[in-house]
Amino acid sequence: MDKSMAKTAVPQISVVVPLLNEEDNLAPLYEQITKAVTGRYDYEIIFIDDGSTDRSFEILKIFHRQDPHVRVIRFRKNFGQTAAMSAGFALARGGIVVALDADLQNDPADIPMLVDKLNEGFDVVSGWRKNRQDKALTRRLPSMLANGLISRITGVKLHDYGCTLKAYRREVLQETRLYGEMHRFIPALASWAGARIAECVVNHRPRTAGVAKYGLARTFKVILDLITVKFLGAYSTKPIYVFGGLGAASAFCALICGLVVLYQKFVSPEHLSMNRNALLYLTALLITTTIQFVLMGLLAEMLVRTYHESQNRPTYVIKEILEGPGQPGGQNA
Repeated sequence: MDKSMAKTAVPQISVVVPLLNEEDNLAPLYEQITKAVTGRYDYEIIFIDDGSTDRSFEILKIFHRQDPHVRVIRFRKNFGQTAAMSAGFALARGGIVVALDADLQNDPADIPMLVDKLNEGFDVVSGWRKNRQDKALTRRLPSMLANGLISRITGVKLHDYGCTLKAYRREVLQETRLYGEMHRFIPALASWAGARIAECVVNHRPRTAGVAKYGLARTFKVILDLITVKFLGAYSTKPIYVFGGLGAASAFCALICGLVVLYQKFVSPEHLSMNRNALLYLTALLITTTIQFVLMGLLAEMLVRTYHESQNRPTYVIKEILEGPGQPGGQNA
């Protein structure tokens, strides 16, 4: 394929590679990706340089000059892996999008296996680093605990949410907006929209060059993002259920405390002085909290409606529409 054809043809798959300061890994990574997909698919490789300060971008420019399949995005500064992947997904033209890390721990040779699994009728195929080549205490143990928590909270059972190596149908990504560190939650977000999710065991290799960009500090961010994802998935169109539920719990506690205060005042012969009764102040506080929760729920409902209506954004996702013969719009959506 000549250079002009490669730039205009729509590829079958887009390989998205976010990176930060990986100059020593880029050449072997590029060779391995090319070997894995050449002759199998029409493809493109999208590298996203997330503000590298080493020679990564210079190396990527060489790839781009030599290979018409290579596309490069360069950020002005480091915005994080989620932002880099979001940019790559937005630029991808392939019907199938495969994401993997640039540190050579993900094995590009697994790409055909993920694509084959996707073609069995799934919408997202997630890699599972079953034999993970990382330190047990600082990487594997926190990851195992986090995966268990995420699976339990989201209801989407996966062994390895943190594995970047995943394959997606492009239409699934078009319905997903990524913020914070939410790239790892894409399978859960897609599942809530009706996507079919599968998991495949993939090869995981020890890092041989460069340094890891993440540590234990990321765990706290994951927990905060998990709370956000759960809220968006379950209550984004009905926030009053959350705040109303909290308000109801607060009202119940206020009722119990109030009854105890009344008992102490009128029934118990050893009741405390009302001026020094902590439960009286707690009852007043809980009543105030109840009112605040209900008002916050109403405000959240107004914001949600403004958000959806101002953007003409529906509260549902259509997979396809079947019309009768001869009727307009008689095709898949």
